Amino acid sequence: MAVKTIWHITYSCGHQAERDLSDRAVDRRAGFAEWLAKQECTDCWRAAKEGDERDKAAWLEAKRAEEQAESEAWTEQYRMPPLEGTERAVGWGVRCRHQVVAAAYIALVLEGKTSETAWEEIEEAARTITRSGWWIDQRSSEPDDLAELLQAATEADRPTENPHV
Repeated sequence: MAVKTIWHITYSCGHQAERDLSDRAVDRRAGFAEWLAKQECTDCWRAAKEGDERDKAAWLEAKRAEEQAESEAWTEQYRMPPLEGTERAVGWGVRCRHQVVAAAYIALVLEGKTSETAWEEIEEAARTITRSGWWIDQRSSEPDDLAELLQAATEADRPTENPHV
């Protein structure tokens, strides 16, 4: 008698289906059928996954909104100038600037040997960089490198009073 190829599976979600397991080795069909019975059916699995993706997207959106609000409050508190760029780049740039400058303060002043006076100079230099893209580009930089990165910024990264440049 041949080993059956069509197996009746009752999934953990309660749905039932006939599964053709002829593509499996004969000695592996029973074990695979047993494993299938412990899983949700394809439709239930997809529905749960889509729900997880929606939950994940909602969480990410809420997290970004929270970071944006925190960064905008920080920008106002420390009198940072508005950034230039597209609407999307400005929002991202504001978050990046906040993260980069805050990390540098922790590394240089709180954990390092930089004085508050020296930090104020670094902070003033940071205020001169208003191109969103510059801050976005620095988002993965080492906090200790901020002063050197600010010195390396070009005139294109800083605002000018001449509107014809």
